[in-house]
Amino acid sequence: MRYYPVFLDLRGRPCIVIGGDDVAETRVRALLEAGARVTVCSAHLTAGLVARAETHEIVHHAREYRPGDLDGAALAYVVPDDEALGAAVAAEAEREGVWVNVMDKPRYCSVITPALVHRGPVTVAVSTGGASPAVAKRVREEIERTVGAEYGVAATILGGIRALVMEREADAGARATLFGSLLDSGLLEALRARDEAGIDALLGKVVGADVSLTMLGLSPLPDDDGNTTS
Repeated sequence: MRYYPVFLDLRGRPCIVIGGDDVAETRVRALLEAGARVTVCSAHLTAGLVARAETHEIVHHAREYRPGDLDGAALAYVVPDDEALGAAVAAEAEREGVWVNVMDKPRYCSVITPALVHRGPVTVAVSTGGASPAVAKRVREEIERTVGAEYGVAATILGGIRALVMEREADAGARATLFGSLLDSGLLEALRARDEAGIDALLGKVVGADVSLTMLGLSPLPDDDGNTTS
């Protein structure tokens, strides 16, 4: 395995995207959602990136890449299909200790961007190590069909009761058993059915009578997009 799978905390960290097309816009959006400080180097931008530059969500250098652009960056993306550009940015990244992804050129990459499935706080990442993005996409689509929104809500519920369970149960093994019991007791099925009464009954039985969706701020249940409706 060439690549070590890891999730990065990019909050407040400077990242650079070289390129201004639709793919670059996708990279910028993901970095901003992760809380990164994003700089884009490109003579031309999509309308979406222009809007982000005008509202100062990103810093825009209206020119092509030049040596030194990676100074202080944590992560860099190179989007244009340009062999010489990819090689130059990768060389600077190696000198400066910057993680870099050069699109469609794994030989220059120290980072591979996986195909992602998001379900609330649950993120599933799929990578083929750069061998076949098409295969990664197909696996992601299979996971999307199998892993529904209920998994994200379940993670939110278990995260919400974590501090309470740790306070009530000192033994780590017993806590793990409790969390496993909650999942095995039909929580996911109840979430799929949006059976709030059934979920409350499970929480009361496994965790404590004082625990409910209302107490956790999850009633009404979020919809498939993570929004709550009344």
